[in-house]
Amino acid sequence: MKVAKIETLACDAGWRNYHFVKLTTDEGIVGWSEFDEGFGAPGVSAVIHKLSERVIGKPVSDHEVIYAELYCATRPAAGGVIALAMAAIENALLDAKAKALGVPVYALLGGKVRDKIRVYWSHCATWRINHPDYYKPAIKDLDGVKAIGAEVKKKGFTAAKTNIFIYDDKKQNPKGYRPGFGVPFSPALNVDRDVLRNLRMHLEALVDGAGGEIDLLLDLNFNAKTEGYLRILREIADFKMFWVEIDSYSPEALGYIRRQSPHPISSCETLLGLREFLPYFREQAMDVAIVDTPWNGVWQSMKIANAAEAHEVNVAPHNFYGHLCTMMNAHFSAAVPNLRIMETDIDRIAWDDELFTHVPEIVDGHLIMPDRPGWGTEPNEEALKAHPPKGKGLLNYGSEKK
Repeated sequence: MKVAKIETLACDAGWRNYHFVKLTTDEGIVGWSEFDEGFGAPGVSAVIHKLSERVIGKPVSDHEVIYAELYCATRPAAGGVIALAMAAIENALLDAKAKALGVPVYALLGGKVRDKIRVYWSHCATWRINHPDYYKPAIKDLDGVKAIGAEVKKKGFTAAKTNIFIYDDKKQNPKGYRPGFGVPFSPALNVDRDVLRNLRMHLEALVDGAGGEIDLLLDLNFNAKTEGYLRILREIADFKMFWVEIDSYSPEALGYIRRQSPHPISSCETLLGLREFLPYFREQAMDVAIVDTPWNGVWQSMKIANAAEAHEVNVAPHNFYGHLCTMMNAHFSAAVPNLRIMETDIDRIAWDDELFTHVPEIVDGHLIMPDRPGWGTEPNEEALKAHPPKGKGLLNYGSEKK
């Protein structure tokens, strides 16, 4: 069975677009993958189209050979959007191969270690603050944060992750604090007292709403430098944190932070390829390595997870996309022995479920693994057409309300 055609499709996903690869074989089997082009990665679709010229006519089962050939062809400019495009093609090949064999993708990865996967509610309060037009009810004050904390517990989730927000003088009208992404534009990335005070208020409200009975995760992204991260960690030392997520370009700096942190540290969601992860493993820079399988490719991500295991580090997938990405990450999570927990977004846009043939089944805070062939879901092309993608202005999701 050989690759006959590779296409990219996209649709409106509210404040962003979803992007997909559709790989058709000469036997009529279709493999799918989901990728992201909006969050700092413009042009992935164009790279996929260009790389496809080297993939057409190749055996679907030879995904490792295909990946190696594509790497050789792009070695002078390896990484970045090229790596993302290669991963998108690899993931579609895996889906097609598994469907041809009549097995779930996790069977290609060595079989599942677990039947259900603990998930945490990601962007808890975040989406309802940043994107109130799409996620209801909108959160406008600390009472709204308490309410979603209670909702997390009521719906059976045992863990939730949130971000940093700045409230006005009346402790209302929160706004996302993301200087690492230019919101606000403050390239020095200094952390002042106001940021620390607001962070404490926000975390206290979320914990209070949940009755103190959920594991709390905090994502700091690239929003500080070493000094600032340490200030934040000292400020929240009295909280019982499941982890604090930190992005840093320096494994040495991250290792320095981890050795002084009162909380477990997770990191690495923006890294591409095993070679980029290795310095962080050697430095023992984090407690949990976050792997983005849409960006790395699920097959390549298994190699990263294996290396993490050899360094006594557990892994967790980065997952803030559509339902297809959730299932791609679920197959990875089902197969790796050293899984910590899986990220997923519970707040969804109104038409999310229409876009896919099957949606993830989550019971008591756990994703139940299906045994359907391939990823176990695929895009509904008619639904994609009914929600055409937005045009320009989505780089780094700059069109969101600020």
